Amino acid sequence: MSVHELDARRMLCPMPVIRTQEKAAQLKPGDTLAVICTDPGAIHDIPAWCRVNGHEIINIQQQQEEIRISVLICDE
Repeated sequence: MSVHELDARRMLCPMPVIRTQEKAAQLKPGDTLAVICTDPGAIHDIPAWCRVNGHEIINIQQQQEEIRISVLICDE
């Protein structure tokens, strides 16, 4: 298990989800991916992508305009 980070700040929909999908494809089950973004739509889009692709949301934190979404990569 390892922790990875994806900087998706200043990217607009659908790019945070696309970059999350690309990065997740490089990871192994049990890894954690922290997506840092500024697009408020990502709060809904990334969890929806996780439900479709069998991954889990660990945590969502928002401080001012920055959003940090932690995703547990699971078997698909």
